[in-house]
Amino acid sequence: MTYLGEFEQVVLLAVVRLAQDAYGTTIRREIETRAGRAVSIGAAYATLDRLVDKGYLKTRETGGGAERGGAARRYFTITPAGIKALEDARAMQARMWDGIELRAARKS
Repeated sequence: MTYLGEFEQVVLLAVVRLAQDAYGTTIRREIETRAGRAVSIGAAYATLDRLVDKGYLKTRETGGGAERGGAARRYFTITPAGIKALEDARAMQARMWDGIELRAARKS
């Protein structure tokens, strides 16, 4: 099992939620809205590129229109390996949380 960092998990989940509309700006906006966490475009793209390198995301480019000055846009899609990594991370967290009572821990 490959360990996913917290931000990598958040980025992968944003890509899953956005489906066919997952590109840099929409991913940042989704994270900021749902997680209440400010994300720089540099941090977002560094993480997206790392997830592509790990094989958890794939990209497709679209031709840029006039509104983008001809610049292409990269869209991201989760791969089967990315889905497995998220499922493994969720299972690991569930195992770690199993049996934890935080109120009881505070009294110690």
